[in-house]
Amino acid sequence: MADPIAGPSLRIDKYLWFARLAKSRSAAQKLAEDGHIRLNGRRIDRAHAPVRAGDLITFPHGAHVRVVRVAALPARRGPAVEAEGCYEELTVGG
Repeated sequence: MADPIAGPSLRIDKYLWFARLAKSRSAAQKLAEDGHIRLNGRRIDRAHAPVRAGDLITFPHGAHVRVVRVAALPARRGPAVEAEGCYEELTVGG
């Protein structure tokens, strides 16, 4: 059911781990499977939900909620400087 026009994608658990937004892949999987992540405003409950460049991810991070826009799909879990280039941090209005 993949849409080839939509472009490349990466599992959300791998993306969060590669981009250093989660301490481990298993922590990212648990966040997804427990329903704590929203992808483009829609709650997801599966760690294999596809993430593409331009997507918006909302998830809890400690006592705060983080909202990030996917800028690029990382090929690996690299250094923090490399990981920071894979997303754009957005502020939550309140």
